[in-house]
Amino acid sequence: MSKSDSLFLRLSAQCKSWLRAITHRSSLESQMDSELASHLEMLAADLMRAGYSRQEANRRARIALGSTIVHKDEMRASVGLRFWDAMAADLRYAARRLRRSVGFTVVASISLAMAIGANTTIFSLAKQLLYERLNVAHAADLRLLAWNAIKGREAVHHIWGDYEPYPNGRVASSSFSYPAYQYLRAHNHAFQDLFAFKETGGNATIRGQAQPVQFEMVSGNYYGDLEVHPQLGRAIQPSDDATAGAGAVVVISDGLWERQFGSSPAVLGEIVKLNDVSLTIVGVNPRGFTGAKNVQESPDFFLPISMQPLIYPRSVRSSTSSSLLDAPQNWWINVMGRIRPGVSDAEAQAELNVQLSAVVRATMPVRPTDSMPQMDVRDGSRGLFHTQRMFAKPMAVLLTMVGFVLLLACANIANLMLARGTQRQREMAIRLSLGAGRIRLARQMIVESVLLAVIGGAGGLLIGYVGSNIIPKLTGNAWERSEFHVHFDWGVFVFTALITLCTGLIFGLFPAIAAARTHLNHGLKESSASVTRRRKGWGGKSLVGLQIALSTLLVVGATLFLRTLASLNAVDVGFRTDHLLLSEIEPPARQYPPGKDMALHRRIIAAFGAVPGVEAVTPAVAPYVAGEADDTDFLPEGEAYEKDKDQSQFYNVVGNNFFSLMGIPILSGRSFDSRDTATSGKVAIINEALAKLRFPNQDPVGKRFTTDEHNNDGHSLKESAQWIQIVGVCADTKYTDLRTPPPPQFFLPFEQQTEVGGLTYELRTRIKPEAVVPDLRKALQQIDPDLPLIEVRTQQQQIDSDTQQERIFVALTSSFGMLALALASVGVYGVMAYSVASRTNEIGIRLALGARPAQVLQMILREAMWVSIAGIVVGLTAAMLLGRAIKSMLYGLQPADPLSFSSGALILIVIGLAASWIPARRAARIQPVEALRHE
Repeated sequence: MSKSDSLFLRLSAQCKSWLRAITHRSSLESQMDSELASHLEMLAADLMRAGYSRQEANRRARIALGSTIVHKDEMRASVGLRFWDAMAADLRYAARRLRRSVGFTVVASISLAMAIGANTTIFSLAKQLLYERLNVAHAADLRLLAWNAIKGREAVHHIWGDYEPYPNGRVASSSFSYPAYQYLRAHNHAFQDLFAFKETGGNATIRGQAQPVQFEMVSGNYYGDLEVHPQLGRAIQPSDDATAGAGAVVVISDGLWERQFGSSPAVLGEIVKLNDVSLTIVGVNPRGFTGAKNVQESPDFFLPISMQPLIYPRSVRSSTSSSLLDAPQNWWINVMGRIRPGVSDAEAQAELNVQLSAVVRATMPVRPTDSMPQMDVRDGSRGLFHTQRMFAKPMAVLLTMVGFVLLLACANIANLMLARGTQRQREMAIRLSLGAGRIRLARQMIVESVLLAVIGGAGGLLIGYVGSNIIPKLTGNAWERSEFHVHFDWGVFVFTALITLCTGLIFGLFPAIAAARTHLNHGLKESSASVTRRRKGWGGKSLVGLQIALSTLLVVGATLFLRTLASLNAVDVGFRTDHLLLSEIEPPARQYPPGKDMALHRRIIAAFGAVPGVEAVTPAVAPYVAGEADDTDFLPEGEAYEKDKDQSQFYNVVGNNFFSLMGIPILSGRSFDSRDTATSGKVAIINEALAKLRFPNQDPVGKRFTTDEHNNDGHSLKESAQWIQIVGVCADTKYTDLRTPPPPQFFLPFEQQTEVGGLTYELRTRIKPEAVVPDLRKALQQIDPDLPLIEVRTQQQQIDSDTQQERIFVALTSSFGMLALALASVGVYGVMAYSVASRTNEIGIRLALGARPAQVLQMILREAMWVSIAGIVVGLTAAMLLGRAIKSMLYGLQPADPLSFSSGALILIVIGLAASWIPARRAARIQPVEALRHE
């Protein structure tokens, strides 16, 4: 026997002896593999010293240890190491690997935490706005009643509530008349019962303090049908709603109870005033109950609907009665109910449709050409669900973009793990040679990925919690108290856990496949051939290209929203916005009927004008850029009324000094002045857009028009036309919002009105507008202590609120874009650094053959440039599709905005070159002698 063969047998026997000694340890799997790898290297080294080549020494060493593998498997079974024990060993081994690579673990976990946190935040917001249900028992059984009809021909004309046009030429609303509700309830068989409610605003005096509040008028069966029980006191009962004005009681919200009464049980029996009507507090709603209208915020007061004639009397313009309870032509309340078990929505809708047609024909005049309302039974578990129309598309855009951020993070970590896995090929080859299966190697990489994702997911959960508390603050404004908050509940936790697990599996898939495909012979040696083979793999570069494409998409999207916000901020509103303070005053109609309301407003105008620091004050029915609009018929002299034609125009009622205070120039004619009194001839001022629309190629000054209302047959509701003379033409201004072009509108003088109800006061100040607010409150208190200043804000704050959604989008998408750039930078740097490291010998040979360092630098940068360009092209293509999808959300630019696209591409090119600069410089500084040692 030769000396080398004797050494071979001796070392084999030592390996078997060692294996039997360590099988009793808890970390058997990982320790056995590690120790066997060490012995494999020792044995190969001894054989090389005995005269064998490296290749032959490796082959004989594996043969020598191969006989121990079967023995190892037998002993593994004998000690009862089952699947879960192996998983525990993999987990411990993964933890040690991550602990040893602190830099990699920190970078990867922070990237994942930010991506998962962003997804958690946006998901929690979308869940609250789009999927949260009313906090009542069995909310899924609730159904909201609505109706639809042909637009322009609907039999219902007086609607107080939602009015939604459909693309198919129909309109829909969830408002019903009170007589219609009573009829439907009496003849209902598909629902357990039907209840009614209406939410609106008013003035309340609580413990001597006047303040604006939201209140909900409800039917007597409201609490019983919703199965809601107050946490203190009693609910509103059917007896409170028996007759008009019978139930002067109120149930308050938990939030109001805490704010105004310190959660004291003594609140029961206290008297509060609502629109100058005294009400007795009989109960406090449970925490989390927001009423039946929405799931976002709760009204402050809940009172019987029978109190409507006193609390919210109807305007005398439509009737001499102050009650909407006996007005069949006024559709204003919302109706909801619990559907009976076994009854489908279609069956309920068919039944109620017959009843609705019957009550409309019985209580209202219906022309043959009128479109009868068709019943529409909707899901009522989320209330009226207006947030769906407002936020469905924005939330879809945000969820898509934040999903791209998570995908980008997965690609980034997968790239880093691929590079890291390549560095571990020798380890994988040794484990293969010792008998580990390829599935076992892939499983080990998956376990490491999932463990890394769990670390990132824990951080993401924390970031999501913080983000869900910050976002509601972005949705509020400077003048209103907001109770909107995002629920961070078990649903959000489950979502975070699921995306954490999926993320770990996604970015661990490629490294797992690479580990399972490890080449045994090439993994045990570091030669130019093996390095060259690895260099030919484009997996890492493909992932970097994907990262750059996603980053381009996110950066371009953020730039589009940023430019939209900039365009809105640059809009010329047509009037002065500096030192302009706005506040609304809503006098109760019961205390201030027509005539008295005019006298009250005159006193308030005089009192506000005397406040130190106030330069001028004017009333207005509709403030600018506040989403409010009023319109009425506008019929120039000589133009006949056409019942099938829209002849209405926007209008505003303003003070005589309105145009000078607002800085709106009069283009022709004159402004309102002291000549325009209650007894003088009726006058008006129109804007330039209305002059061009209704008086083309004419001078409208001196012409007359009427604003007569007409009935269903087209006849005037007044005995004779009341002519109004145009005395001036003013410049155009924005009206309801910044996006809509200045609409045609006309102005009527406040002094010539007989009633106005509530008004907005616009005050020009010589000092900071906020400084005069305390004195304004004192002046109003001296006139009526039960009248509060409502929604006190500056004109600029009002304009800023109109761009609130755009500002939120810019904040979120910019954050996504910056995170994407950071991840792309890490990805490019990691791949290029690995590429340089794996090509050390090749670069050394190039340098040894005469290549200059500058040429090597250009070669690496060129390679990074082509990867970046390929990703940018794909990203810009996707950005074009995104731009088309969000076209309605943009303003002042096209979806394929050249500046946004070119700036996004330029940023990514710079990022790609900057991230690859350090690896390129490192490659240029390689010494040929050191590089050739890799052979």
